[in-house]
Amino acid sequence: MDKFKEEEGGEMVQERPAEYEEQSTQETAESNVESQVEAPSSDSDIGISSLMNKRAKLEEAIDYVGGLIANLKEKRTNLEKEIEEESVDIKNLKEKLMKVSDYIDEETQGIQQLTDKRNAVEHEADEVGSLISSMRDKLSGIDKIIEDEGKRISTFKESRKTSSF
Repeated sequence: MDKFKEEEGGEMVQERPAEYEEQSTQETAESNVESQVEAPSSDSDIGISSLMNKRAKLEEAIDYVGGLIANLKEKRTNLEKEIEEESVDIKNLKEKLMKVSDYIDEETQGIQQLTDKRNAVEHEADEVGSLISSMRDKLSGIDKIIEDEGKRISTFKESRKTSSF
């Protein structure tokens, strides 16, 4: 693309490679010779050619700016595509995170259910332990009664033996 720079007079002038400058100096010299030959009628042409040159430079500047605008549009389009791709990636990531969150919630509920079951089993085990302790106490009471009755019977038998003799 051609580059433009502002000269001292405020005009935008196109920067051109050195090859152009050599060609343009030759063309300028030739046109100066031609304009000197046509000097009598060139007074009105000088203003027109100057305007035509300015118009050509403005058209070149407009083309250059148009190229810049096209380049910016292309960059914007690329950015929009990248943003859309990132948006899709983020949505996919969010969906995955939601699934992970749901899984964590399910596992937490499962662990809570297991904790509740363990607590229920511990409570039943405590009840069974209490029942066993109660039955042990009852069996001890029955054992004591049997022992007491056994002693009574033996004392009764001994007393009968001693009284029958």
